[in-house]
Amino acid sequence: MNLKISHTTRYDYNREVQIMPHLLYLRPRENPLLQIKNFTFRFEPEAHVDWMRDDFDNLPASAQFSETTTSLKICSECDVSTTDTSPFDFLIRDYATTFPFSYEPLHQFNLSIYLTPPEKDVQLLLKEWMDKKHIVRTEETVPWLSELNQMVSRNLVYKRREEAGIQSARTTLFRGSGTCRDFAMLFIECARTLGLAARFVSGYNFDPGRYGGSGGDMHAWAEVFLPGAGWRGIDPTNGIFCDSAYVPVAHAVVAESVNPIQGSFFSAPPAEATLYTDVRVSLGSE
Repeated sequence: MNLKISHTTRYDYNREVQIMPHLLYLRPRENPLLQIKNFTFRFEPEAHVDWMRDDFDNLPASAQFSETTTSLKICSECDVSTTDTSPFDFLIRDYATTFPFSYEPLHQFNLSIYLTPPEKDVQLLLKEWMDKKHIVRTEETVPWLSELNQMVSRNLVYKRREEAGIQSARTTLFRGSGTCRDFAMLFIECARTLGLAARFVSGYNFDPGRYGGSGGDMHAWAEVFLPGAGWRGIDPTNGIFCDSAYVPVAHAVVAESVNPIQGSFFSAPPAEATLYTDVRVSLGSE
């Protein structure tokens, strides 16, 4: 599948401000199933860009601004090619085909940061919720994981939130609703509570039937490490395993660390900012 992604973010300020350095998680992660054909940035005012690799081997851009301004505009465009394969086209090692299982010692060591469960009281809350809602009981790992994913999806209501940050698992359960990033973090904390290594993923999703006709939007989901299969994408917002319509940009243990645009501004007198975003994901040319 060939996809064209356009992402525009604009901040309007009610007075002239100095833009501080920004960290931008906007370039998709290339892998054998996803190739970037081209990627471009445009900034108003102009910026000097340096690329870096963070501690999870993501590729954020560091943007430095020298001019003062009353508006900041960041535009990224890219064309990507994804390989259309079944999300269940993988094999799991024999010892992990049934759940629960324990990772072998090397995996336990390498995955330790992704295995750390939430605090005890949150674990108890999540276990009680899962025992109540997780109706289908199967010992096979993949069907069990699929049911857990669908359980989160069908028991929460998706509600878009403009404010930054992630709801705690407790808040998401109390409200019974959240955004995709809230769904993802709740699923991740459930997985870690049960002994599965899980991490947060930020990226783009193409779905012409959603997102108000734009074809796609920024999206968040989870990945779980399955021995023999590696990291597998799971989307608890839609209750499905991720396929070629998902374009990952960055992954991390803590969701806030890979927010797409991270930065600030300075103004001696207090200043206010108004945010405008436009994200479009469409089918590209061959």
